[in-house]
Order: sequence, then C-alpha cells, then structure tokens
Amino acid sequence: MALNNPAFNTPAFQDPRAGGAQTRYSPPPAVDPAAAATIEGAYAAPSASAVDTGRMTVEDTVMKTLALFGILVVTAVVGWIWSMAGVSVANPNPSAAPMIVGGLVGFVLAMVATFKKKPSVPVFIAYAAFEGLFVGGISAFFEFMFPGIVLQATLATLSVVGVTLALFASGKVRASARATKIFMIAMVGYMVFALVNLGLMLFNAPIAGGPFGLYSTTVAGIPLGLIIGVLVVIMAAYSLVLDFDQIQRGVRNGAARVYGWVGAFGIMVTVVWLYVEILRLIAILRGNN
Repeated sequence: MALNNPAFNTPAFQDPRAGGAQTRYSPPPAVDPAAAATIEGAYAAPSASAVDTGRMTVEDTVMKTLALFGILVVTAVVGWIWSMAGVSVANPNPSAAPMIVGGLVGFVLAMVATFKKKPSVPVFIAYAAFEGLFVGGISAFFEFMFPGIVLQATLATLSVVGVTLALFASGKVRASARATKIFMIAMVGYMVFALVNLGLMLFNAPIAGGPFGLYSTTVAGIPLGLIIGVLVVIMAAYSLVLDFDQIQRGVRNGAARVYGWVGAFGIMVTVVWLYVEILRLIAILRGNN
C-alpha cells in the first residue's frame, strides 16, 4: 500500500513485498562512538544562559548596582571623615570641600556617562567614588546641624526604594507615555526653580532668605520646601520606575551585558537624588519645628 505522505517516499520506508522492482537499501555508515558521545553530551547539556551568551540580565544588573553602591558607601565614609576632621572649638563647622569636589566632579562624570556613545565601566566607577564624597560631605553637614537626620533620611530612602520596587515587581505600577510626559515637564520646571533658587542664594537676594532660600518661604504657614519636597520625592519614585522599566526592556531586547552598568548607573543617580531631597525635606521640617 503506497504511503500518502511524500516525505516517506524513500527506499528506507518502502515495503520490499510490494509489487514492482525492488530497491536494495544500504544502511548508514557506522558512527564513531566518541563523536556520538560528544553530540549526545551537547544535547544533554543545559541551554546557554543570557550571561553565557554575553547578554544583559536582571540578576547581573543587580550585582553591578550593589558594586557601585559599595564603592559609594566606602567613599562616603571618607567624605564624612574629611568633612568632620577640621571641626574644633576654633572652627565649629564641617568642611564643605568633599561636598563641593564630589558634587562638581560627579556632575561632570555623570554628563560624560550620559552622553558617551558606548558604556564606560571606569567612568561609572569613578562617578560612584566621587558621588560618595558628595554624599558623605553633605550628610556630615546636615548631621552636624540636625543630629540623627542621616539615619532618618537613609531609612526613608530605603523605604521609598523598597516600596517602589515591590509595586513595580507586582505589576501595580508601570511607566506610561502620559505619566512620563508629565514627569518630564515637572522635572524641567523643578530644575529651573532649583537653578533660580541657587542664583538668588548666591547673590543674597532678600526674597531667598533662610538657610534653604525659596524653600524656606511659607505658603499658608507651610514651608514651600515641604510642598515641593513631597512632589519631588514622588517624582524621584517615578524616576525609579522608569529605571526599572528600562532595565527590563534591555533584558527583553537582549542588550549586551555591559549595559547592565548603564542600568546600575541610572539607579544610583536616582537614589542619590532621592536621598538628598529627603535629607533636605526632613531638615526643613525639623528646622520649622
């Protein structure tokens, strides 16, 4: 009986008892046992992971993020010691040198990392180191004025990051085009306000009186810094959502493993910004009390 499927229309599947001319089928040549074992081992081996193929993964990005934050913590301790080393009865104020040096160099490195065409690991590491000096310096400065504020700001920052990550992982919070557009408009407006406030403080403008400039002014009895601070913390939290979304997208697109450093860098920038804003928010609240 003829087979209907043409794929089986070969001598190997023909019935020798069928009528007509018979075709003798030659068996396949013998296979080398060593080669067969090699092939069988290749099939039995587990599939190559994303790390094995040099692709970006969430786990690898987390490790890179922890590495950058480890560098930041170490240099933050250096910045703290540097700031407090000169404090004495004759000079009761912490040194602003690590805060200024770390802030300026960190800003330049952040710009280089942002606009560089290819990711540069040394730039990311250097940024973490100098940003640590900035964080340590500004933390020492605020701690000197408001004892205990660094612990409060650190716990608040970790809480915001943890809640944001949990909500993103559960799918309850996601980045959207409309929310991102609103975020960008608010971000530009906030940057303009911050630059104007800095300029007024540098020129000792009467309208920018108080230790935080325009942030110290009150609206209906409430410091403007508290109102803006709450909004900025929400903005920073959404910025974290954007960071997580970009990392997730990079993993889905099979981005090169080196781009995990880009994700780690983005998270560090956002977390440091969040920490500084919470630090100022608590300082304004405590100073008002």
